[in-house]
Amino acid sequence: MDFLFTEEQKILKDSIRAFAQKEIQPLVKETDEKGEWPPVFTKKLAEMGLLGIVIPPEYSGAGYSNLDYVIILEELSKVDPSVGLVVAAHNSLCSNHINLFGTGVQKKKYLTRLASGQTLGAWGLTEAGAGSDAAAMRTRAEKKGDYWLLNGSKLFITNGSLAEICVVMAVTDPQNKRNGISAFILEKEMEGFNPGKKEDKLGIRAADTSELIFEDVKVPAENLLGKEGEGYRAAMAILDGGRVSIAGFSLGIAAGALESSLKYAKERVQFDQPIANFQAIQWMLADGFTELEAARLLTYRAACLEDQGRKIPKESAMAKLFASELAVRASSTAVQILGGYGFIKDYPVEKFYRDSKLATIGEGTSEIQRWIIAQKVLSEY
Repeated sequence: MDFLFTEEQKILKDSIRAFAQKEIQPLVKETDEKGEWPPVFTKKLAEMGLLGIVIPPEYSGAGYSNLDYVIILEELSKVDPSVGLVVAAHNSLCSNHINLFGTGVQKKKYLTRLASGQTLGAWGLTEAGAGSDAAAMRTRAEKKGDYWLLNGSKLFITNGSLAEICVVMAVTDPQNKRNGISAFILEKEMEGFNPGKKEDKLGIRAADTSELIFEDVKVPAENLLGKEGEGYRAAMAILDGGRVSIAGFSLGIAAGALESSLKYAKERVQFDQPIANFQAIQWMLADGFTELEAARLLTYRAACLEDQGRKIPKESAMAKLFASELAVRASSTAVQILGGYGFIKDYPVEKFYRDSKLATIGEGTSEIQRWIIAQKVLSEY
């Protein structure tokens, strides 16, 4: 097994780090405090090819591998997890759903716009009464001749009020439960399709998180994404890949927090010496960086298996579970190392601490990841 990056991947990692530090870092504090996504970020990300990361070049994508994608997300999230999450939701959920299940016509019409950065994309699965139990959704689509009539709402949708293209899951056959859910491509210009409440969040504040409301939205029949009744199954497959991206996002939070605390520990002097000389601090750093490497290996393996076309429900759940919970532990450790300064907004660990918790909730809670892993283990052994 080769655990080394190629020269191209090393260059990619360095270029994304330089981009994030130059273009994103100066605006992190302002966008976090305002809770607003600046349009300049969308423009800059598009120029770097980061809104079509794994999308084929024929649809204006960069054609990177899933391992490249993880490298990108870690470097972006080291600087601002909000940017990492927006990129992950746009690429892994909305764009990749169309990429994997769309027709040639749908890809040409929608995927090209998404991958080239003409608009951000959103993906609507979660509802107020359907979180971990996604099949309990109540959003309904009824066939009316050459269109579908969509009614309902979605909750906690990343890019919800910004995206012009959105993939939405809705019940098309209430009698068939999971096999009665279908996916649709919606455009914001469709009458009756509107963003609802924009959430004021604990962390990841610059990333737009909004409700989506559908009131008699007429969706053309040709905007059915995949086969009727197979939307739930497709959504679960999309989430497998999405969890690898959230693992990459989590790596960035953990690495950013640990690297910040390491720098501080070398500079902070107490008892006439840097606190990095004290065993208590050294053990915190040793544990944190060891776990970070373990999380990387789990995440890289899942990404490599995905690149091979393998099904990865267990591997993606393991990577997401371990990396996301590490993000919380690592950011908490970083705050502890900084002490009182860890609570001050002039230091980045305060923001990493707030941002980290979403990683254990979004795209499947830690409890759901453990359930997925347990089911696979029980069936394999």
